[in-house]
Amino acid sequence: MRTVILLILLMIGLFFGLPYHLYMKKVRKTDPARAWEMARKYVSGYFRAGLFVCRAKIKVIGKENIPEEASLFVGNHRSYFDILISHEAIGKPAGFVAKKEMLKVGLLALYMKDIDCLFLDRNDIKQGLETMNKGGELLKQGHDMILFPEGTRSQKAEMLPFKEGGFKMAEKAKCPIVPFAITNSDLLLESRPDKGRFKKVSVTIEFGKPFYPTQMAPKERKAMYAQLPEIIQEMRDNH
Repeated sequence: MRTVILLILLMIGLFFGLPYHLYMKKVRKTDPARAWEMARKYVSGYFRAGLFVCRAKIKVIGKENIPEEASLFVGNHRSYFDILISHEAIGKPAGFVAKKEMLKVGLLALYMKDIDCLFLDRNDIKQGLETMNKGGELLKQGHDMILFPEGTRSQKAEMLPFKEGGFKMAEKAKCPIVPFAITNSDLLLESRPDKGRFKKVSVTIEFGKPFYPTQMAPKERKAMYAQLPEIIQEMRDNH
């Protein structure tokens, strides 16, 4: 039942969002900043509705670690809902890096582009570098970005190996990286033991202390990247 309602919500959002998307496209020609903010507000409202339907009870820890300046947020990936949870917990407009297959999801891909999401082809190194460069430019412009370096969802106790290519975005923009860990988000849908019944699910998202890759010596930076999975795993295991 929960899945059906979510699908209905998705279809309603996509259908009624099309005229709004077309209007934003028109506004973007004369006022890109306004169009960008309009898209963020629409998506944020849609995300909140989805979390409400799922009766998600979100606990945010370490919000004081979120810098005012644009940052690259790096976290673990357990559920489709990680995007909604992290976006709303950050409290600032943020795009995210998605796999290129999302471009095939019709109208959804349009809205993702509206909020400056990036689409990564993991099998094309050249295209991947171009995507990371674009992400760096967005960060320079003040647009926060969310990255899940595992590359795909995993509900196992241990996280999947991190792909470090996305960290180059922060290096290019000379901005901070903020690690975060999400716990129990898969219980909202993927791993629910009660077949989608409407019960509250407690989800925790914790933000760690930010660090600036470009303020580190190369060896220190490399060591920090290698340590990131441990930092995020530890935060996740604490909940």
